[in-house]
Amino acid sequence: MSEAPQKRREQPPGPSGVPVVQNTFQYADDPLEFITDVAREHGPVAEYDIGGISFYQVSDPELAEHVLVQENQRYIKGELFQDSLGTVLGEGLLTSEGEFWRQQRHLMQPAFFPQMLKRYSEIMVEYTERMLSSWEDGETRDIHEDMMSLTVEIAAKTLFDVDIREEESAVGDALETVMDYSSTSMRRPVDVPQWVPTPRNRRYKQALEDLTEVVGRIVEEHREGELDPESNDIVSLLLTFRDDDGNPLPDKQIRDELVTILLAGHETTALALTYTLHLLGTNPEQADTLRDELDSVLDGDSPTFTDLDDMTYTEQVITEGMRIYPPVWELVREAAEPDTIGGYDIEPGQTVSAQQWVIHRDPRFYDDPLEFRPSRWTKEFKRDLPKFAYFPFGGGPRRCIGDRFALLEARLALATIAQSWTVDPTHELEFDPSITLRPEGTVEMVVNRR
Repeated sequence: MSEAPQKRREQPPGPSGVPVVQNTFQYADDPLEFITDVAREHGPVAEYDIGGISFYQVSDPELAEHVLVQENQRYIKGELFQDSLGTVLGEGLLTSEGEFWRQQRHLMQPAFFPQMLKRYSEIMVEYTERMLSSWEDGETRDIHEDMMSLTVEIAAKTLFDVDIREEESAVGDALETVMDYSSTSMRRPVDVPQWVPTPRNRRYKQALEDLTEVVGRIVEEHREGELDPESNDIVSLLLTFRDDDGNPLPDKQIRDELVTILLAGHETTALALTYTLHLLGTNPEQADTLRDELDSVLDGDSPTFTDLDDMTYTEQVITEGMRIYPPVWELVREAAEPDTIGGYDIEPGQTVSAQQWVIHRDPRFYDDPLEFRPSRWTKEFKRDLPKFAYFPFGGGPRRCIGDRFALLEARLALATIAQSWTVDPTHELEFDPSITLRPEGTVEMVVNRR
């Protein structure tokens, strides 16, 4: 007796590819244009193949919420994410899974409590003013480089309670190297194994060693000092932790968490500030409105935590900047269990990508979506907007642990810069989208004192 034929699983629509490489070259030519065209031409769930990996692209708020919130237990970060960042971050918060991840997140949560944010705000302003003291009126600066340096120094001081000014250049270079290397394996097959001693692999290995050495020194400095069990800086939280049997965290785990926080705790904020400053530099009317608010609220003084409630337009500017240029432009998940998205079956192992870049620019939710219009973010507009029509920090249990920290830093740094300086971009933005929405090359702007 013959077996009944199995019902063929219906596949989502998607762009046609070419034999062997499928959609790889189409994607590589311009990833952002590719995913935008896929959404427009094939709808909210589409399938394509890049580097031998089949992707289900999700570009609808309800479906993104389905993956990230409603059925989040069916999804993990997955093999693609581990291949990209596992060597760098080990079992840190971004890459770990399950009960271990929940334990680590709970352990570090006190560093981001509201009472801590108020304390951090003074450092954020102080360090921004310190950066601005090195600017010269009329000079051309790489604003992205400036913002990366600023945010890594702020992250180290607020979250680790260390001043890394003397090491910032080396740390920044190491972080840049590992991000560049890790990004190549996200949808871009790595052509040379890590063990082959190519110049690129040697630079990557050296960067990992440099980061491990810096983090090791930070840990030892804390150990040599008086550890305060009540302290909420992340190094102290990790060092004073004891499990049910009284065992401390292994040094390797402490290293993984600190590198994760150092990496994730600065780059996305630096990108948000870079792109928002570029938008202000190319939209003088909105820049004038921002400066009018800052002049009215601050009257020449440094911004403080208590000023934030009166800086409505400043917050709208940051929100709109992260809508148009989301630092995290997509969220990739791997199905651990069967699921159904938009009527299509998802099998375990299938890669799903929820697209902030596409959804944030969807004309169904945003009138003139490519126009930089901070004033659109009224209370009424936010109330009526579908929840996942705007999700720069992700959503669900794995929403960014430092989202409030990042927004606080972005608003205070922008206010500190914009009340005293104007910026004039020298060229259009170009992107190298990888794990984050990184710029292609420098982001040069002429800075002028007001």
